Amino acid sequence: MLNSVDFSGRPFHFIGIGGIGMSALAYVIAKRKLPVSGSDIRPNHITQRLQAIGAHIFGSQDATNLEFFRLTADSARASEATATVTVGSPTLRMTEQASFHEGRALVSLPTAVLPQVICSTAINPANAEYRAALELGCPIFHRSDLLAALIQDYRSIAVAGTHGKTTTSSMIGYLLLVAGLDPTIVVGGEVAAWEGNARMGEGQYLVAEADESDGSLVKLAAQIGVVTNIELDHPDHYENLEEVIATFQVFGQRCQTTVGCIDCATVRDRLKPTISYSLQPDSGADYTADCAVYRADGTTARVWERGKVLGQLNLKLLGRHNLSNALAAVAVGRHLGLEFATIAQAIATFEGARRRFENRGEVNGIRFIDDYAHHPSEISATLAAARIQAKELRQSSSGRVVAIFQPHRYSRTLTFLSEFGQCFQNADLAIVTDIYSAGEQNPGQISGELVAEEIAKHHPQVTYQPSLESVYDFLTQNLRPGDLALFLGAGNLNQAIPEVIAFYQKVGRDVHQECRRSA
Repeated sequence: MLNSVDFSGRPFHFIGIGGIGMSALAYVIAKRKLPVSGSDIRPNHITQRLQAIGAHIFGSQDATNLEFFRLTADSARASEATATVTVGSPTLRMTEQASFHEGRALVSLPTAVLPQVICSTAINPANAEYRAALELGCPIFHRSDLLAALIQDYRSIAVAGTHGKTTTSSMIGYLLLVAGLDPTIVVGGEVAAWEGNARMGEGQYLVAEADESDGSLVKLAAQIGVVTNIELDHPDHYENLEEVIATFQVFGQRCQTTVGCIDCATVRDRLKPTISYSLQPDSGADYTADCAVYRADGTTARVWERGKVLGQLNLKLLGRHNLSNALAAVAVGRHLGLEFATIAQAIATFEGARRRFENRGEVNGIRFIDDYAHHPSEISATLAAARIQAKELRQSSSGRVVAIFQPHRYSRTLTFLSEFGQCFQNADLAIVTDIYSAGEQNPGQISGELVAEEIAKHHPQVTYQPSLESVYDFLTQNLRPGDLALFLGAGNLNQAIPEVIAFYQKVGRDVHQECRRSA
């Protein structure tokens, strides 16, 4: 088995290629003109995008998927074949021995066409493709191994942090793009500027989102490592905050330069970044901001660099947390030698990533917002931004913030139950669904109803609606003009948004037709 990722032409096969992190890596590999295949049991627009650039996508996770590249190689050397073996269909010609998996013949592939298999932590060891890869002797890598190898191939900027890393990495990638540096970008969200979650550039820079959820962050060694904050967010992997801190410390030590937000005391005291940024003008950080104005259509602030005014920053993004993310981008851009005018121009036109306070539409005076927030700190920050926007709506009508929350993972929900109870102060009405398991087994100790009861200890307007169907029924009966309906969670809650929008569109048409008939 190889001990390092091979970019010389050897094929890649991704098990679970449709995932947001896996698909971004697969996109870059395919754009580098390397052979790519992958499987996913739920094809989507992301797998369609991969197919469009030459990746071969399987709609099921079968052991025989790994033979795809051998079939291609066999057709080129059929005259050398000395034997045949039937593996499903069709009959395959081969020179090698056959092995067997669950009663079916598997070809012992020649090393030249044994694909490098890429997996994420989500892949169960009992997965048929994974087991077949082991039996065939395929080199098997975690997705973080592939990302680490890509990072070594470029002048890389890796953005880590418990919250804000998708927005910050996307903003930095967009900044380098606008500055003409033609970066390669790998992020955990879809961005309109490059029509997806990845971009292949011809320049020397790679901007990557770096995930700490499974501890694999320690494998990455970037030229610049950005850390937005450090909190416990994945109790399924970490026992306590100290384990999380240790992971970020290793990451920081492996990066040549660290850029960190010292508004997070843990980053300030335990990471001690090379370059610091803060929203507090008197913090002593290298980059600070003052004169901040938070509006419903964006944010403005004056930016300082080591005691000297750089100029004004304008963002389309809302809230203090996004101004902090923008300061990270300023710090990185200046470290790379970019003029502040170039940085400010790019940040002023950055639209954000999908599912990060994404406006999904406004119908009958109701604004629908989709946000990935699933940790208490994220929910608090997002609701604060929603409150700013709701003030604008309140000028003409109710201006309520209606928060619809789907808890994500039993382990996280149980660990932070008390914090979830206290983070909905900026909502006028909170609606809670059942927990999205994300593959975890239900321990029987926690439920969406218990979350609703905890929130109700601190909030007068809370309702529990267990399913997406009941959420739809409740929203179609209770939303009113001027409401900002904010869908919060990392699961599938946002699938309800189009149906609710469609309902109010129909209501609007019916009212319009009734008015015409009355006239």
